[in-house]
Amino acid sequence: MEDLTQVAATQFKAKCHELLKDVHERKRNCVVITKRGKPYAKLVPIEDEEAAFYGCLAGLATYSGDLTEPTGDDWEALQD
Repeated sequence: MEDLTQVAATQFKAKCHELLKDVHERKRNCVVITKRGKPYAKLVPIEDEEAAFYGCLAGLATYSGDLTEPTGDDWEALQD
């Protein structure tokens, strides 16, 4: 797949469905559509309400034991 971060309007018309799919599947962050070499419009994915930055990793990590207790492992940095 070629990198089309900037696309001429005529090229966008020819590859519209492919570019829409790429942006939707996050293969590209955005596509800038140019007209006569100047930026004219930007195609970006819609942000999901559920995909909020804060809390997006909630429930993915687990821990066991007391996090404040030493692990008993010797660290290489402490052996100087």
